[in-house]
Amino acid sequence: MATLILVLGDQLTPSLPVLSQADKANDRVLLAEVKEEATYVKHHKKKIAFLFSAMRHFAKQLTEHGFGVTYIKYDSAENKGSLLEQIKHTLAKGSFDHVKVTMPGEYRLYKSMQQWQQVLNVPVTIDDDPRFLATIDEFKQWADGRKQYRMEFFYREMRRKHGILMEGKNPVGGKWNYDAQNREPMSATEQVPLHSKFAPDIVTQEVISLVEDNFYDHFGDLTPFHYAVTRTQALQVLNTFIDERLPQFGQYQDAMIEGKPWLYHSHIALYLNCGLLTPLECISAAEQAYYAGTAPLNSVEGFIRQILGWREFVRGFYWYFMPGLKTGNYFNHTRSLPAFFWDTQTNMNCMRQCIKETKANAYAHHIQRLMVIGNFCLLAGLSPNDVQQWYLLVYADAYEWVELPNVAGMILYSDGGHLASKPYVASGSYINKMSNYCKNCGYHVSKKTGEKACPFNYLYWNFISQQKEKLKGNPRMAMIYKTYERMKDDNIDAMKAHANAFINKLENNEEV
Repeated sequence: MATLILVLGDQLTPSLPVLSQADKANDRVLLAEVKEEATYVKHHKKKIAFLFSAMRHFAKQLTEHGFGVTYIKYDSAENKGSLLEQIKHTLAKGSFDHVKVTMPGEYRLYKSMQQWQQVLNVPVTIDDDPRFLATIDEFKQWADGRKQYRMEFFYREMRRKHGILMEGKNPVGGKWNYDAQNREPMSATEQVPLHSKFAPDIVTQEVISLVEDNFYDHFGDLTPFHYAVTRTQALQVLNTFIDERLPQFGQYQDAMIEGKPWLYHSHIALYLNCGLLTPLECISAAEQAYYAGTAPLNSVEGFIRQILGWREFVRGFYWYFMPGLKTGNYFNHTRSLPAFFWDTQTNMNCMRQCIKETKANAYAHHIQRLMVIGNFCLLAGLSPNDVQQWYLLVYADAYEWVELPNVAGMILYSDGGHLASKPYVASGSYINKMSNYCKNCGYHVSKKTGEKACPFNYLYWNFISQQKEKLKGNPRMAMIYKTYERMKDDNIDAMKAHANAFINKLENNEEV
């Protein structure tokens, strides 16, 4: 008898135990482009093309290494539409007495898998995912009994556990965090090294045609397509980043420049999250660059913190707080997403630029996601469910385990402050400081009221006013509320009036 090994589209890692411990002579690996996973939200066309192509290349790699592989394409007559039905179909055609799978990244799928053994009438083993550097149980042990769940303290424990940037028990350089050095704006004339591009091969071209035919009503631009789709290419992306952009990454990681979506960022999250790269090899590459003297500590520590700190933290946070995390709505926001989240037609240049780049690339860097798009979502009172779905479908690196904590906890504060110590809201002045978006905007960032006033300005103070009862006791909001208390009533009333007029336009689908 043999084992049927299911590999999901975000598990494209040959070192997974289900593969490394497989009996190649008897076991069979199943990968499937099933409709249920591709359409439960209308994923960005480029995201689907990337994953299907990466899956097909991975299946080919497994075959070349002696595995028996059953690969089900999206338009195959053998495609049964869901993972469970595909497994049923495959079991019926072969002599399998066991099903193995690696822990999925989504709560809904994990809950389904827990029922599979009863449904299939064969043993089903769900292995832990060893690609993460903290197990779900480790995070639970760290979190249990805490009143606050702050990434910084979790990150320090991870540094100690894995010996990353450590000198004995102390952090290299004497500090754990060099974020204060990583907030510089960038000149529009900065000559940033080009990001990695790969011409689509025959496999990717076939996938692009498939997506054109079957996902034409999904969000996003399908072409030009230039992402890595193999591990070899993904490693090239990582190595190019380490060599060419890591030295300036820290300094400019919060900067935004119109027409320059890539900047000094690594662009590896989509490869990490689907398994073409592993966290520890990315961390090690950056650490080696520091010790070799080719990248400064603030850049290296900042990059490592994104992976070893934030990525590991949000994954543990997700499983710790599910399923309630998905339904939290601390501010009771219910407003639907405006049309410009889909068609990019808005006079707010910062929003227009960030959504246009998202539409074109299925990518935007973290400050664009948090302090422009996310900031607007919270200030405008948009529905957490709608916002969560949008972030999940538009970005190529988005899976629920990473998207939901970032959106519910960091962007919307809809969990009531379990993840973030305060709502991440800001007026237009922050965007103006960190970008050049305001120079080509239909509004004036210096104006708080009036027809041409920046909407972020009056929406910000309207939010501060509306949420006073919920936020005034937050120590990190104390200075803001002191400023608010000193403001003249006439100014507050004017900003509230402008905010209400703006919201009315949103709700009536008028251009803003």
